[in-house]
Amino acid sequence: MTYMCSLQKTSKVTIIAEAGVNHNGSVALARKMIDAAAATGVDYVKFQTFKAEKSVTMTAPKAEYQKSTTGVAESQYEMIRKLELDVEAHQELIKHCKKRRIRFLSTAFDLESIDLLIELGVDLFKIPSGEITNLPYLRKIAKTGKPVILSTGMATLGEIEDAIKVLTDSGCSRDDLTILHCNTQYPTPMRDVNLRTMQTIADAFKVLVGYSDHTLGIEIPIAATALGACVIEKHFTLDRNMEGPDHAASLEPQELKEMVSAIRNVEQALGDGIKLPSESEYPNRAIARKSIVAAKSIKEGELFSETNLTAKRPGTGISPMRWDEMMGQPATRAYEPDELIDA
Repeated sequence: MTYMCSLQKTSKVTIIAEAGVNHNGSVALARKMIDAAAATGVDYVKFQTFKAEKSVTMTAPKAEYQKSTTGVAESQYEMIRKLELDVEAHQELIKHCKKRRIRFLSTAFDLESIDLLIELGVDLFKIPSGEITNLPYLRKIAKTGKPVILSTGMATLGEIEDAIKVLTDSGCSRDDLTILHCNTQYPTPMRDVNLRTMQTIADAFKVLVGYSDHTLGIEIPIAATALGACVIEKHFTLDRNMEGPDHAASLEPQELKEMVSAIRNVEQALGDGIKLPSESEYPNRAIARKSIVAAKSIKEGELFSETNLTAKRPGTGISPMRWDEMMGQPATRAYEPDELIDA
């Protein structure tokens, strides 16, 4: 199944460079990440918008990967509180994105943050996997009338169905909805990726599909593109050795650039599905195909047979597909060995 990506009204894959919280709470670092993302050719650079006190309880535990990358002493609340970006920071980053000619995007993690992104004029909403079962959140985003990208990490097909119903019942057009297959383990083991789920989602809900990747390396986003993803999201960082919860499972800028290049190549390679000789290979037909030629000297009037005809390159004469037609026909002139038989 193929779809035109509604985000750009073309078949071009939308690539989102997920800066997330890899700015470590520093606007200066976030600006550098925008610079780096713009240089790779991605379509969007995406941050995260939240108020810690509106998103998690004081005692909410951290994921195991967060414990391994940030330590076990602090709570999830303490960890993300340090990573908040205020209104002024958002405005500055949007301004810098415009300067660098890359589109700004951010994921809201609470209802107030949705309001902020509406005020800032984002052109679409990206719903993270953790909010797929948050009905008030889904309903509020759907009512904005903006295109929606929904990540589905940790979700069952039934939960995806429920979320889609909330979104469409609340005003989101199915044509403006893209569902991303996702696994939320950082990094995701290859055995858990299950890329074929993209097609399952597309078949089940007749929606655009894509892939939000948390594996190491760039192979899986490239494979997802080949399987029909119209959106690819991938975390990146300026340096994987930096402190913070997500750096270790992120691409560095050169890797991100290589991923973008590979995805663009795959886009071209997918083509339109119509089997015809390409413009570049058409001249090879005469070189690689064969023609009916004289296998030995043939006298004028002699009947063509399997003993005096054969097929050899080049393919500029009578096609061997007319072999049966030629059998028993009289030669209209004499032929030397290897000479092309006249039509």
